[in-house]
Amino acid sequence: MKIIKPCAKEIDKYLKLWDSLENYVLQESSLRKLFSKTYPLNHKMDDVLIKVCSLNDFYSTNIFSPFTVAKHIVSLKIDERFNRDDLKLVNDIAMVKVNGNKQINFYSFASKYCSHHKPTVYPIFDSYVERLLMHFKKVDDFCEFKKADLKDFLSYRNILLRFQNYYNIEQYNLKEIDKYLWQVGKEYFPRKY
Repeated sequence: MKIIKPCAKEIDKYLKLWDSLENYVLQESSLRKLFSKTYPLNHKMDDVLIKVCSLNDFYSTNIFSPFTVAKHIVSLKIDERFNRDDLKLVNDIAMVKVNGNKQINFYSFASKYCSHHKPTVYPIFDSYVERLLMHFKKVDDFCEFKKADLKDFLSYRNILLRFQNYYNIEQYNLKEIDKYLWQVGKEYFPRKY
């Protein structure tokens, strides 16, 4: 399988393609409005719950108890941390205690939740992006990392920044890089159901 190396021409192609996908564009627009205009803060349970439910539905993140996740987010008092661009926030939101003592890592969901508050600070992690980054690591060795490093948000973000630098695509922000990686990952590494 031959995937064209990341470059401005390829990224522009996929950004243009993204803009033609009405369902994704409208979902993102709806979420942007929800997160930045309607409910920008995270200290009221009903505000957070509607954001968790919307993300869970649009992204199929498999949050089986949105109430538990929303309660966890509210308990973290995250608004000040967003103001400081605290990158540890993703991992803190991800680790949710369910049914008393069991902890579940909702890492992909947490990256999406933070990204919808600050899209250029918090890139989204998902399996398509993971597969594509591992592919380019194997092909070009753009950065030294292990697959597990992608599940630590500080490491993940640094890997993306090195990816930008290595391929000389720093004119694109992390949200644009995410749109590119997700589409290419989905195209070349489709899920098998």
